[in-house]
Amino acid sequence: MRTLFLNPPSFEGFDGGASSRWPATREIESYWYPVWLCYPAGMLPDSKVVDAPPHKISIEQTVAMANDFELLVLFTSTPGFHVDVKMAEMMKDTNPKLKVAFVGPPVTVEPEKSLRTSPAIDFVVRREFDYQIADYARGTPVEDLPGVSFRKNGHIVNNPERPPIENLDELPWVTKVYQRDLDIRRYNVPFLLNPYISLYTSRGCPAMCTFCLWPQTHSGHRWRLRSTDDIAREVAYAKEAFPYVKEIFFDDDTFNYQKARTIELCKKLQPLNFTWSCTSRVTTDYDTLKAMKDSGCRLLIVGYESGDQQILKNIKKGATIDMAQRFTANCKKLGLLVHGDFIIGLPGETRESIRKTIDFAKRLDTETIQVSLAHPYPGTEFYDYVKKNNLITIDAMTDETGHQLPNIIYPGLDRGELVEWVERFYGEYYFRPRVVWRVVRKAIFNSTERKRLSKEAHEYLALRSKRKKFVASEKALATANSGD
Repeated sequence: MRTLFLNPPSFEGFDGGASSRWPATREIESYWYPVWLCYPAGMLPDSKVVDAPPHKISIEQTVAMANDFELLVLFTSTPGFHVDVKMAEMMKDTNPKLKVAFVGPPVTVEPEKSLRTSPAIDFVVRREFDYQIADYARGTPVEDLPGVSFRKNGHIVNNPERPPIENLDELPWVTKVYQRDLDIRRYNVPFLLNPYISLYTSRGCPAMCTFCLWPQTHSGHRWRLRSTDDIAREVAYAKEAFPYVKEIFFDDDTFNYQKARTIELCKKLQPLNFTWSCTSRVTTDYDTLKAMKDSGCRLLIVGYESGDQQILKNIKKGATIDMAQRFTANCKKLGLLVHGDFIIGLPGETRESIRKTIDFAKRLDTETIQVSLAHPYPGTEFYDYVKKNNLITIDAMTDETGHQLPNIIYPGLDRGELVEWVERFYGEYYFRPRVVWRVVRKAIFNSTERKRLSKEAHEYLALRSKRKKFVASEKALATANSGD
């Protein structure tokens, strides 16, 4: 079957599927690669990957593609699910013979609810979907596909789970699909060198963080590895296929979880002489970081999450404040840049814990930061916690343009205040003299950086204004309610 693998158009600038760990419209426009869709696409020569958001493909243009395909595989997300369903219905109206499969975290967690949402969805594949989609396109009936849920005789059938894929070397290289189907100059992440490409060296994550979407809903906690030789060969291919790429990002849930494996991989990567970045945990020691730096590593994305030790315990982070400080000091000693991720609104959050986190972030003083609102995605332990304790609101996770909105309320912390703390966090962090000079220095000496930073500043200031309006409206609503 001629197959369309679709990361659908949604909100303007929305990065919602197929590799985005935090589906939302970003403060600053950025797009991650649709890595998950590219694996099965690589198994089907007559297929096509369409990543609509970065390529600015409209809903109308996407719907018009329906007549060119027999099977649609749509990667959906919780915030964008209702829009994705409408898209599938429109495509099926255009081509009634089109078979539609939904994949992604929402359909893994609630397959029956997903199928009942619309008859346009013929079946869903829970968790990893590589082989099931390829086999279906080659003629295998849904009844014989593990991990698939579908309708039969008025009932919904949930086939037994498929075990996680163990031999990752058997999977195709996603970079070949990028070359076939994607314009890689469309992909941008503010803290990475652009243009960049990303790929996986492993699947799954052994860490037990309660809020993290992917291990709990899609890739699993079992950590499975590609061989270091296979990774090195794909990197060599990518360098030749995309000579203008400035950086490769290893987009694993946890790239350097195991010291011996990381050092072995770095030895294979070093002769290739390229710049790369990756995710990292603060449990990584100095020797491992040095091996990474020596082989071309430039930057690490690190989930610090909170500066309050009790909150780290609440979310089962498996790390301490001391570890984070020691790790960051080692990175600075080696000249490794760090992009620090922090979250406002995790279990146990108070004004005092938020203040601790902001002060902690300023002490760490990483190159850049991202501050997110805690979102309890269905299927995560965090979601179960807020439901059990009646902390979740009925409001959507995003506004009408896909930007994050809080949908949890803690005692003494309303929705407006959570957003206000996010804005205060950014302001206190970035409007310090040393950080301002860090940014200005880049703009002075690099014309490309100057243009990029100007665009990012415009986008951030627009969102900042929007946040302030939201905070003001929430305060007005609270005042009105107190008057009642």
